[in-house]
Amino acid sequence: MTKSLITAATLMAATPAFAADEMTLILDWFVNPDHGPIIIAQENGYFAEQDLEVEVIAPADPADPPKMAAAGRADLAISYQPQLHLQVAEGLPLKRVGTLVATPLNCLLVLEDGPIQNISDLKGKKIGFSVAGVEEALLGSVLGTHGVSMDDIELVNVNWSLSPSLMSGQVDAVIGAFRNFELNQMEIEGVGGKCFYIEEEGLPSYDELIYVANPETMDTDMLRRFMAATEKATQYIVNHPQKSWEIFSGTSPELQDQLNEMAWADTLPRFALRPEALDEGRYQRFEAFLHDSGLIDEIKAVSDLAVDLAE
Repeated sequence: MTKSLITAATLMAATPAFAADEMTLILDWFVNPDHGPIIIAQENGYFAEQDLEVEVIAPADPADPPKMAAAGRADLAISYQPQLHLQVAEGLPLKRVGTLVATPLNCLLVLEDGPIQNISDLKGKKIGFSVAGVEEALLGSVLGTHGVSMDDIELVNVNWSLSPSLMSGQVDAVIGAFRNFELNQMEIEGVGGKCFYIEEEGLPSYDELIYVANPETMDTDMLRRFMAATEKATQYIVNHPQKSWEIFSGTSPELQDQLNEMAWADTLPRFALRPEALDEGRYQRFEAFLHDSGLIDEIKAVSDLAVDLAE
């Protein structure tokens, strides 16, 4: 071996392997089928292909993720489009940078064989909720299209116990139930449920789960690579639904039950096929809805709320 080759070999041996960019993602809640593209991207090595090492963290409090992203304690957080509008109005430095679940999951849930067969039947009834503000505005709009006002019903804070409070008769309906979870939970319990889909009741449609980041500190290139990895994962899920379920559920025994398997099947068609893509009209319409509902004082431009990383 010549001296030059020896020197080159020595330098190559001394050079450390290329280090992937590290980033932190805070989930909105504990790992569940809503997070399918993230887990599949992790398990199938799609993040590694993008030279990313992603730390996925479940929050202690579901209210924390957007605050952590705004404070620079996380590169990325999962939140909800309706909440983003309110958070930006409150002055949090946040923008939507991608979409995870591209349709509403929220619904107005009642017993399938119960006394509420039409929304107008809720006059004089009790309706459970978990999150004040947006859910009340959504409910008020849905009821209003059927001639029922908020004064005609009794609101009951059921503190996240949505389907149990409905099945036990504590309330006659609940708002904020996710059609891919609570509806299946009731079916497993042998109690039929019926969803009134809020986007079919005059409400503007919206992205349920979105990725948010601090626009002042975010690394755009790194976020683009993250979205590319989750887009590839979503394509894999669509092409291989059963195999992807096996990979996903194989990451934790807690995911290997009937509820999660049913939720996986119901969530699959709702994942954003183009996570980067921004539908500006959705943000304009929902901003106007919240303004008309009195939840925000002024209408902000879409550019204050969201960014399309592809541009």
